[in-house]
Amino acid sequence: MQSEVIVVGGGIAGLTAAAYLTRAGIDTLLLEKEPQCGGLINSFERDGFVYDGGIRALENAGVLFPMLKQLGLELEFVRNQVTLGLEDQVIRIESPQDIRDYQELLTRFYPENAAEIAAIIVEIKRIMQYMDIQYDIDNPAFLDPISDRNYFIRKVVPWMFKYALTFRKIEALNHPVVDYLKQYTHNQSLLDIICQHFFMQTPASFALSYLTLYLDYHYPKGGTGILTKAMVDLIRQQGGQIKNNARVAAVNPAQKTLMDTDSNQYCYDQLIWAADLGALYQFIDPETLPNQKERAAVRMRKFEIDGKKGNDSVFTLYLAVDLDPGYFGAIASEHFFYTPCRMGETEAGPVPNSADKAVIETWLEKFFKLTTYEIAIPVLRDKQLAPSGKTGLIISVLFDYHLTKQIEERGWYPEFKSFAEGMVIQILNETIYPGLEKAIIHQFSASPLTMERYTANRHGAITGWSFTNDPVPAEFRLPKIFSATETPMKGISQAGQWTYSPSGLPISILTGKLAADRVIKGLKNSRAP
Repeated sequence: MQSEVIVVGGGIAGLTAAAYLTRAGIDTLLLEKEPQCGGLINSFERDGFVYDGGIRALENAGVLFPMLKQLGLELEFVRNQVTLGLEDQVIRIESPQDIRDYQELLTRFYPENAAEIAAIIVEIKRIMQYMDIQYDIDNPAFLDPISDRNYFIRKVVPWMFKYALTFRKIEALNHPVVDYLKQYTHNQSLLDIICQHFFMQTPASFALSYLTLYLDYHYPKGGTGILTKAMVDLIRQQGGQIKNNARVAAVNPAQKTLMDTDSNQYCYDQLIWAADLGALYQFIDPETLPNQKERAAVRMRKFEIDGKKGNDSVFTLYLAVDLDPGYFGAIASEHFFYTPCRMGETEAGPVPNSADKAVIETWLEKFFKLTTYEIAIPVLRDKQLAPSGKTGLIISVLFDYHLTKQIEERGWYPEFKSFAEGMVIQILNETIYPGLEKAIIHQFSASPLTMERYTANRHGAITGWSFTNDPVPAEFRLPKIFSATETPMKGISQAGQWTYSPSGLPISILTGKLAADRVIKGLKNSRAP
């Protein structure tokens, strides 16, 4: 099968790339290993309850809405309100001014650290101002210099001067958030409560700006998977092809061919790799490359990636209950970060890798009592997403992949999942949602191994590379993001959460668009007489 461009990976980065390629009239084939596209942006239905299988809400960041507008996609969104809770105290984040409520919440639990909390809040406000500048405009990659000329003159040009004064300040905050905050406090419980719902060693610039980013969350009516469906339909309407259940097994850049696990061969002029980046270099034999410089560059890239870790994964409990949505809405909002105990995760001790079953179970009991839960309730955003008078909940915690893998290898993985589900239900029933346990209609869960199987991401990662890697094998300088889609191989571009750090939905969309732009330009140049 011959195509001008092949896109590997049907997550949001691959879908974005394919949408822009087909929009430009380019013969495009998208290969996705799963029966459906979407990756970590998907929704599914069980017994009348609609759940989101990956991301819980969509952040705009000057990227999502401009992309939809440029592609002519009209989706209905509702505001996604975030609530923060600690033990029996809950605050809703509705505006930047609610940082005062956050300060008061922390001070109620840690009165002896009031002055330190005040200093941290001052720092958070400063970083929020930096992020306000960074995300103050629609990303120029989604603007047309001609049709959007007035916007460029009124908004983009003044923004460039403001951003030039702030981006180095943002880069200077590229320290792990916990280490950064230790200059203000050494109260480990306080540090945990502020930071434990972020990935390990998340940069301070990213973590401490989140009270601003919470205000930028939106939810598409019908579930997050509506975005995926709209983009799949658009690609096909524009003449693109999508082949599901197509798992790539080999890549030959010299011959410009791919092979899948069913021995089907695909030929391309340009390739965009929008899947796990480590897999691309596993599938390539550098010795087949005719150019010595290219061979050396690919070997080096393989070396840089080898042994690097994917970011944190999650354990997720899906729960349907015979309780009215109003019960949950009176307690918190549709997107709720809840910590049942002020002591913090550190009190549980280090992850007990290589320990016996009894030790691991004891640790799990402590961990689930101390960790922070991300609770999403789709029906509070769209009443069509659950049967009348009933509620579906998606309850997640960041969870260690390697521990889960060891549990599986020892043969008690199903027992672990049942144990973890029971702990989550028990803790929420005893704290923020009394009556939850007796109202259960159905329950099931997904672990880091589930995420690994579904996404093929190393370690079941949900946002690309771990911040614990030294160095992180991806571009991290925002001014360099336009070159983040380049690879050492001629005719191959990259896109998605593995190409830039920190990553997420906006970065995946942006790199998908930039990769498509790069390919479109390359094809035009190759066709020029």
